Amino acid sequence: MTETTNTAASACAIADAAHAAATSATAPDIVCAANIAENPYKRDFPLLANHPDLAFLDSAATAQRPKTVLDAQRRFYEEMNANALRGLYRLSVEATEAIDVARNRVARFIGAPKAQDVVMCRNASEALNIVAKAFAPTVLEPGDEVCITIMEHHSNLIPWQQACRAAGAKLVYLYPDENGIITPEEMDAKIGPKTKILSCVHVSNVLGIENPVKELGRRVHEQGGYFVVDGAQSVPHVKVDVTEIGCDFLAFSAHKLFGPFGMGVLWGKDELLNAMPPFLTGGEMIDNVTEQDATWAPVPEKFEAGTQDAAGIYATAAAVAYVESVGINVIEAREKALVAYCMEELGKLDFVTIIGHPGADMHHGVVSFNVNGIHPHDVASILDMDQVAIRAGHHCAQPLLTWLGVENLACCRASLAFYNDKGDVDKLVAGLNRVWSMFHGE
Repeated sequence: MTETTNTAASACAIADAAHAAATSATAPDIVCAANIAENPYKRDFPLLANHPDLAFLDSAATAQRPKTVLDAQRRFYEEMNANALRGLYRLSVEATEAIDVARNRVARFIGAPKAQDVVMCRNASEALNIVAKAFAPTVLEPGDEVCITIMEHHSNLIPWQQACRAAGAKLVYLYPDENGIITPEEMDAKIGPKTKILSCVHVSNVLGIENPVKELGRRVHEQGGYFVVDGAQSVPHVKVDVTEIGCDFLAFSAHKLFGPFGMGVLWGKDELLNAMPPFLTGGEMIDNVTEQDATWAPVPEKFEAGTQDAAGIYATAAAVAYVESVGINVIEAREKALVAYCMEELGKLDFVTIIGHPGADMHHGVVSFNVNGIHPHDVASILDMDQVAIRAGHHCAQPLLTWLGVENLACCRASLAFYNDKGDVDKLVAGLNRVWSMFHGE
């Protein structure tokens, strides 16, 4: 083994971060996952550890980062900072190895058969745009239909508006029932022989509902179409396996998965990625260039034009390692307990209206609500005075809020992660009581 190989293998050991996470104080045997009165997790997250009075309830917008992720990103810059792929010197080889190891770890995490089908990009929005702008034109023809749900984030809605407009196709919406469930009857009515692409959010960022992705995928495939899944709100919270789901593409962001900003993942089936043209062109995504022509590098490099955020990719692998060390089943169980307690306590406030399904089990980490007669922006601002951080607004889901008839096209959203606890929910409830008292002089 050469010296370069030795140093690359050592410096690119993402497993170091995984080991640090696995041996941290967050091992699931410390406390029952559903015991939300105890919290062995916050100490792993520097921002939460440094602000013990903060009730951070906005993880659906972005999650906090554990120390292992922050250390991994810093380690890259301190120990192997170089441009990857083309350099033959030690640091560049190590940076290239870091990307390769990270790609393999992400592939294993989502059940992808091949690591080479994992494309590293900036975020879930870019990943979905790659599919809509590079894949859709290869299959969409005038008169075809693209089917999405009314609950899509704008990132999985606007690209399909544009793709349909460019191809002369029709955009068709699946509408859920009053509880947010897409019924078999609605699927029968909307998914048919003209449906060329069905793109669906796995878990709604407003309703928290988990859509029946396996059934949706089965139905569109029976019609000869393709299935795209937006996993931005599901991958951090539930087990996601692309083979089990049966999708053709999956997109998600690292920053919601306790990783860095500016990192996302697109997974696609090998034969589809190979048939697609590149989304961006330039450096690193070519095989050969002449004065008048060019040939593309193989997948995934074909879709990774320009200098990659190697440090971000390295840190993303550390984030996946951390999640694996805690256990996705532990995360899901704890978050279910947190949501159940949150909905129970909010249900005791007669001035609060919960949006979505009345059953707590149908809310994956998200509880959206409004305080009667008080604008969500005012609610969020007052809660912030008590160090309770929630999101207020349309949550990049304006068509959904319009369809729901939500006043002002805005609502409050408390989104929970496994690092939250009973005390965070209690602070939210106390803050809402204060909001009501301030506006009603009580």
